Amino acid sequence: MTSWRAHARTLADQVTHPGSRWHRALVDTPRHRFVPAWWDDSDGPWALRRGPLAGAYANRSLVTRIGPLHADLAKDDDHPQGRPTSSSTVPSLAVTMYRYGHLSRGLDIADVGTGSGYGAALLARRYGSRHVTTLDVDPYLVSAAAGRLAALDLCPTALTVDATGPLPGTYDRIVSMVAVPSIPPSWLAALRPGGRLVTTIRGTWIILTATRTPDGVFGQVERDWAGFMDVRSGPDYPPVATIDFDRIAERDGEQVGVGRYPVLHVADAWELSTMLHLAVPGIEHRYRRGSDGRHTALMAHPDGSWARGTAIGTDPPTVHQGGPRRLWDALDAVRDDWLRLGWAPFLGARAMIRDDGTIKLLRGDWRATIHAVPTP
Repeated sequence: MTSWRAHARTLADQVTHPGSRWHRALVDTPRHRFVPAWWDDSDGPWALRRGPLAGAYANRSLVTRIGPLHADLAKDDDHPQGRPTSSSTVPSLAVTMYRYGHLSRGLDIADVGTGSGYGAALLARRYGSRHVTTLDVDPYLVSAAAGRLAALDLCPTALTVDATGPLPGTYDRIVSMVAVPSIPPSWLAALRPGGRLVTTIRGTWIILTATRTPDGVFGQVERDWAGFMDVRSGPDYPPVATIDFDRIAERDGEQVGVGRYPVLHVADAWELSTMLHLAVPGIEHRYRRGSDGRHTALMAHPDGSWARGTAIGTDPPTVHQGGPRRLWDALDAVRDDWLRLGWAPFLGARAMIRDDGTIKLLRGDWRATIHAVPTP
């Protein structure tokens, strides 16, 4: 039987290269000890998986919790409903975030989003347990991760903390494995002079890095992309109003016209979906393809606005819109900017973060604001 170390080495070779200082940490860290079970939906509804061993070393996200049900505590015939609420991050993405964090020996690191604890293990191996604090809102996740870390003689500080509230200390680096709607003011308060944070922004594929300087907190959007689960403050995400996309697919619009661009699956077009979120945050998307080649993009916003575009192939779509805003018009305006500029303007944009967590983005004559979300 192939040993876990052979699988770990294969993973390390995929994620990085033998000359990287991360290579040894990946080779020496048994991911299967942190993810003995996970949820998989590749064949339909969520189903429990407990191996094979190679599965734990795949360079992919392993979902460990659906709603409030953790895979560790599930029965083989459980099929949970709801959103994924925790996972073991794609190893290559975890290393990417650490690299953007500009980590170094002797710096105190806050690992926001413990999840399985695998990331905390990599950090502790590279930089020493006493310099790593790993935080998660879920007491079970923190307890399980701490036990699995200790079994490997790794003892970073592991705390149950709602990361949207006050953090337990100050840090030279804050690395987030969850997506935030804006920068929590508590992160800014916990960031030491010269300190650096790296996170992703909810509803976008933005990787944001920022450093505390004597004049404020400034940074940039990296020329890269990533997506994480949204940060949460409780055992599950709060319920949201159900959007009746079946009704949107059939209803007549208050405004009916012909779109200027082909229909596409907006949520899968990461540059375009990010630009649309920056313009109109909070849109939900669905995409449907018929057997006759007809495909439909559906959009809905919590304010009651909705839009539907339907076409065959790349033909101009018939567009129905209703509610207080014209969402398809907003999408077309964003596509205009995208084509006019020839690139996604948020990539490489400079960032200024205000004390309340508001993020101001600037690149050339392009501007965007990610407004602060009040602390619960």
